Amino acid sequence: MNDKRDFLKPGLYALTPADWSPARLLPAAKAVLDGGVRVLQYRAKPRPDPDVARELLKLCVQAGAALIINDDVELAAIVNAHGIHLGRDDGDPRRARELLGDEAIIGVSCYDDLDRARELATAGPDYLAFGSLFASPTKPDAVNCPPDVLTAARELGLPVTAIGGITLDNAQIAVDAGADLLAVITDLFEAEDIEQRARQFQELFTP
Repeated sequence: MNDKRDFLKPGLYALTPADWSPARLLPAAKAVLDGGVRVLQYRAKPRPDPDVARELLKLCVQAGAALIINDDVELAAIVNAHGIHLGRDDGDPRRARELLGDEAIIGVSCYDDLDRARELATAGPDYLAFGSLFASPTKPDAVNCPPDVLTAARELGLPVTAIGGITLDNAQIAVDAGADLLAVITDLFEAEDIEQRARQFQELFTP
């Protein structure tokens, strides 16, 4: 397995649409990975499908990318995913670390709350996520996170992930504010050419 720090280098962090069928999702995920994405998060409502998770993991391994499971620590352990993302109600990062091991990638949602980020940073996560940076079609009621929160969060010494309403048109704002990773769903997966859109996001981080 790659060192987890390699996966968390600056770039695009792809999040799957929560309600797509496997027949639609798996080819789209392959296109995203072909576009150079190093981190793919599997989101599904009401619950992720273990079989889909295993297929996504195969694609990620073939592409040299990491599969992160949203919310479900037990599923991440069962399928041997590369890591987990935890929201406010998804459990303690310390417990996730005990279950998944030192090499697992553990991300946590901090919303717009720097105090929460500082507290969670002591629990050993590998990245901190902030948002919604912009109005989000996925979570229209999400709290708004000003870009300067990303800037302030850099003092915590962990990769900073921006999420929420990010498009190719506004992504530079997040990058300029200090985002290491751009978590994108709609503007990526709904693009006419998904692989090309992934490459365009990746190019924002090219010197």
